[in-house]
Amino acid sequence: MSSITPIARKFFEACETGKGWAVCREWCMPEATFAAQAEPLADVRTLQQYTEWMKGLLTFIPDGRFDLKSFATDDERNTVAAYAVFRGTHTGEGGPCPPTGRTVTTDYVYVMHFEGDRIAHMQKIWHAGLAMKELGWV
Repeated sequence: MSSITPIARKFFEACETGKGWAVCREWCMPEATFAAQAEPLADVRTLQQYTEWMKGLLTFIPDGRFDLKSFATDDERNTVAAYAVFRGTHTGEGGPCPPTGRTVTTDYVYVMHFEGDRIAHMQKIWHAGLAMKELGWV
């Protein structure tokens, strides 16, 4: 097993359970970047911002959880890809509108690029438009 695999797994689990940057930064470069072609994340450019975004998301989708489907390491490219399904219901205050009580089930992939044993960049692949529609936000 590659040495980056357990690091990526720890980061993934901390990020997806809303631990925020205070915990997630342990496995990242200080200036780690982030990118996604998804409307809700249009202004998110750093991994710090993204981990805090996930922390915030779980305040208005408090039952948010992930089902990890695949976790793969590409040693040649120094990357780890995680495919998961996020599920949750908008019952908490916050977000783009009052609680809708609607549930979302949405697929996504993280591709984490490492420099040494730290994440330097992460790309999120996600169809946000469908997720927002399921939640009643559009």
